[in-house]
Amino acid sequence: MAFLIEQVYSDIIQAIKNDELVLPTLPEVALRVREAAQDPEIEINCLGKIIATDAALTARVIKVVNSPLLRSSNEISDLNMAISRLGLSYTSNLALGLAMEQMFQATNELVDTQLRDVWARSTEIAGISHALCRHFTRLKPDQATLAGLVHQIGILPILTYAEERDSRLLQDAETLQQVIDRLHPLVGKRILEAWDFPAALIEVPSEYLNFERNSEQVDYVDIVQVAALQNYADTTHPLAEIDWTTVSAFSKLGIDVREKLEEEDEDLNASMEAAMQMLQA
Repeated sequence: MAFLIEQVYSDIIQAIKNDELVLPTLPEVALRVREAAQDPEIEINCLGKIIATDAALTARVIKVVNSPLLRSSNEISDLNMAISRLGLSYTSNLALGLAMEQMFQATNELVDTQLRDVWARSTEIAGISHALCRHFTRLKPDQATLAGLVHQIGILPILTYAEERDSRLLQDAETLQQVIDRLHPLVGKRILEAWDFPAALIEVPSEYLNFERNSEQVDYVDIVQVAALQNYADTTHPLAEIDWTTVSAFSKLGIDVREKLEEEDEDLNASMEAAMQMLQA
């Protein structure tokens, strides 16, 4: 199957160079939310009307505002009140990220299962990223959450390619995974560039697996990198084998890697659990 891996890799790389790779497009509600968020004079009720067109998204936003991590003394059931509590920027990034869930579905059962697994893992890492950002940095938790949700976005067109152009990949899970591991960082970066994401987030898909990376200041790549390693700890995944003492992202966040994160701080562990739960459907 080495030949197949190289063939698929070559085909997708060539498609990227020729601008022929079919990249996913953001759902309509996500596009409208982002457009509204770019208006400096946007009002709560205007953003609320856009989000309200998607009942599932509305329910998710209200769930988040009432989560143990963010809730106030009184439960909030009104969307506009939820937006007011979270803030326009936070709500916009949250809605943008959560609206992407509908992209992680397919008609092919095998592809659909894999996409749903990718989304589930992404929401977990996004939740951990949110908690790490709040606990260890002065960066924006909503941006960290969005970074976690899109860090594996590059898997989408690769699975589409497998489904539409080379069904052999779907019959060999190990080969497909090798193709995904090799290509999704590059494809993910290309997608976020096409979506005009902020520069601070565009680098996340292509750099979160670069454990030799050492930026001058802590950034969203560092946060997602640590979140991913934490999420895969104590599993059979290859990322569980990474030596945390060699990853500079931990020290930039001020984390002592001699202890597991959850053992280091019970409050942090509770925050990570709450953040993961608040992003689940």
